Amino acid sequence: MVGTGIFTSLGFQVGDLPSGFTILFLWLVGGVCAFCGAVSYAELAAALPRSGGEYNFLSRIYHPAVGFLSGWLSATVGFAAPIALAAMAFAKYFAGLAPGTSPLVLSIGIAVLATLVHLHSVVFGGRFQNVATSFKLALILVFIVVGAFASAHVEPLSFLPKAGDGGLITSAPFAVSLVYVMYSYSGWNASTYIVGEVRDPSRNVPLSVAIGTGLVTFLYLALNAVFLHVAPLDALKGQLDVGHVAARYIFGAAGGRIMAGLICIGLVSSISAMTWIGPRVTMAMGEDCHALRFLAWKNAQGVPSRAIVVQCLLVITLLLTSSFDMVLTYVQFSLTLCSFLTVLGVIVLRQTQPALPRPYKTWGYPVTPILFLAISGWMLAHIMRSNPRESLAGLATLFIGIVIYFLSPARPQPVAA
Repeated sequence: MVGTGIFTSLGFQVGDLPSGFTILFLWLVGGVCAFCGAVSYAELAAALPRSGGEYNFLSRIYHPAVGFLSGWLSATVGFAAPIALAAMAFAKYFAGLAPGTSPLVLSIGIAVLATLVHLHSVVFGGRFQNVATSFKLALILVFIVVGAFASAHVEPLSFLPKAGDGGLITSAPFAVSLVYVMYSYSGWNASTYIVGEVRDPSRNVPLSVAIGTGLVTFLYLALNAVFLHVAPLDALKGQLDVGHVAARYIFGAAGGRIMAGLICIGLVSSISAMTWIGPRVTMAMGEDCHALRFLAWKNAQGVPSRAIVVQCLLVITLLLTSSFDMVLTYVQFSLTLCSFLTVLGVIVLRQTQPALPRPYKTWGYPVTPILFLAISGWMLAHIMRSNPRESLAGLATLFIGIVIYFLSPARPQPVAA
């Protein structure tokens, strides 16, 4: 979960929400939404244990066509676009360390490197992911501790509520800013994509999503508070590399460059995680759909190598053709729509299949899934109103998928667990 968004999102929020309390409340709402979604997904993962995430869930709950649309989205841009965004951020931060380097070459290079790592083996890729994530968490803790207690520069920004904050919280900019926040929390459902590779999934998947989401929410609140504590709002506004901006105020120019380099290493973990998970969805689609059968092939180490290579080619295409903010809004609208239908599926499945074995049941049901649906639905409505072009592009991607589904000579038929 801890990835690109926390080091890039704040700059797109402070312009419309110039309030310390509102910004932190925004990130708290995102954490609550992610937690409610995570515990809902955990019930589905335990009851319908198979790798593939929403593709598996939606196919089993509603209809294979709905699952195919989710898998189509994941296979085309659902993971490729976030990898491209993380690669863009990597290049931006690296520019703070070595000005003059080509952002495009750096972006493509790091995406290809992550692909090569995960083509090696499942065990090697998992170990690499654990090491990279541990490093990234350590880096965030350094930021929090040094920024909170040892920074020479302190901004006079209050984190207590003040007049006008209520209006900001109920405004359209707050809802649209949730797009960036939820992108930062992307990964709260990641364990459900690799259920087939997790030991004792009925126990470990719910634990991973619940504990992981709670920990990340705390880290995100603390790190954003530090960014706002040490750097002026005007310096952060519109900046993609907010971590580098804050680091300059904490450590000075030379220290800022060093921290930018360390953040680059941390971003590699985000790219690695999505490079690992995304092809498992494509692989599951290949197992079910004859037309995509070639994507289900695994090498001798059990790695879906063809799916990984195809995803890498999509990432490179996006890097060559797209910009950061447009891609983020377009992808997040589509992914939020899929997660909305998935969490709604928890309620639907309780009604349609009450006898289905559920080794784990959603904590706080029905409040938690309903809260997720309310926040997500509110966000989707405002995205459609404020960013119609990106929203329609997301819907168009889904429409292309449904056309392919119904024109396919061999319809996808999900494999039962």
